[in-house]
Amino acid sequence: MKPTLPAERGGPPEQHRPQPVETAEPAPGPRPRTERLRPDDAASTGWALAARAGDPAAAEAFVRALHRDVVRYVAHLSADPQLAEDLAQDTFVRALRSLHRFEGRSSARTWLLAIARRAVVDDFRRAAARPRLSDTDDWRRAVERTQPIGLPGFEEGVALQELLAALPRERREAFVATQLLGLPYAEVARATGCPVGTVRSRVARARAALTAQLIENENENKGESRGESRGESRGGGESRGRSLLGAAA
Repeated sequence: MKPTLPAERGGPPEQHRPQPVETAEPAPGPRPRTERLRPDDAASTGWALAARAGDPAAAEAFVRALHRDVVRYVAHLSADPQLAEDLAQDTFVRALRSLHRFEGRSSARTWLLAIARRAVVDDFRRAAARPRLSDTDDWRRAVERTQPIGLPGFEEGVALQELLAALPRERREAFVATQLLGLPYAEVARATGCPVGTVRSRVARARAALTAQLIENENENKGESRGESRGESRGGGESRGRSLLGAAA
């Protein structure tokens, strides 16, 4: 006896197939370049586009798929794992509010990490706006939180943070992300929306500026320092600058 096919039981075969993600994308608008994306990036990008069209299940899948990546990214970028969940939540709130502007020109992951970077920068700005000198432990904890891991001591960590603050924003972000946090150049390039060569150029210029400023500050301190503790730190301003930056690299 000839078996009954699904199409013969009722309805065309297309009714039994899952609908492609593209049907959820509003028109007009460019389609995501999913053929160039990794499978996981293609999936999360499709969910983002479906969420943009108003699919709540897709929005939940989008958040669930990228939540861990965002938490890891902001934890590295902020150097404060305790704030990572709050920063990640802020990132997703911003992203869901901005989904109407997401067109799939890049992967949803790259787009989301760029939003996460802005959330971290805004958090730094809010922290910088608070009084830096106080009698409470808040000030010291905030400075220790942003001190790069591996520097020789608290005072040098503060010194480097002050020097970094004087750099142009683009160079500072590139230097911190690659040299202090250890993120790959390609990942930083995707998150900041610029070529890898531009990231490398910004890092090189930041290193040169920091080295020059460290040497200049050391030479100035030689004429102003007093006491034995200051005297022990004299000599070899250039070597100290290289040591400080070498520890950060």
